[in-house]
Amino acid sequence: MTRKASLNRETKETQISCSLNLDGAGKYKVSTGIKFLDHMLELFSKHSLIDLSLKANGDIDVDDHHTVEDVAIVIGKCVDKALGEKSGINRYGTAYVPMDESLARCVVDLSGRSYCVFNAEFSRAKVSDLSAEMVEHFFKSITENLKANIHVELLYGKNNHHRAEAIFKAFALALREAVSLNPRIVGVQSTKGKL
Repeated sequence: MTRKASLNRETKETQISCSLNLDGAGKYKVSTGIKFLDHMLELFSKHSLIDLSLKANGDIDVDDHHTVEDVAIVIGKCVDKALGEKSGINRYGTAYVPMDESLARCVVDLSGRSYCVFNAEFSRAKVSDLSAEMVEHFFKSITENLKANIHVELLYGKNNHHRAEAIFKAFALALREAVSLNPRIVGVQSTKGKL
């Protein structure tokens, strides 16, 4: 079974192409025009073991909102497409990740239903060239398009870079667990028989 997907999305605000492999080795080639977002997506790929190739051109001369949102939409749709019927996957994933003084927790349920809880704050308006408020918006957008429950919580931390990095790494590890195939699971992990 090949668990790969590709998607192109073009609007008046952004042009995005994405391809990924859920059973990869964490290889990445990412370019969004937002350097800190590139960094977060690269470490997401590395730690989730999802191979990710993503190119985005957006109206970052206006601000970073459209690019961040649309990148999350495309990644969410690609992961959902690559999962297919979700047969044999763990479905759930949980991770705690420390990044120096910061600690984040992420819990994922690939339930087919979208719900995001995001409990994290930043002490500055920007982390490098990324608006801090867009971290939450990224997770809300990916949640809707992945059709998952994603709960993110920053338990503590001081450095804004470390806070964001702990969050993205926790998401990567939780998603890696959730999408992993389990030989003991026959069909989908639901009493409904469908996710």
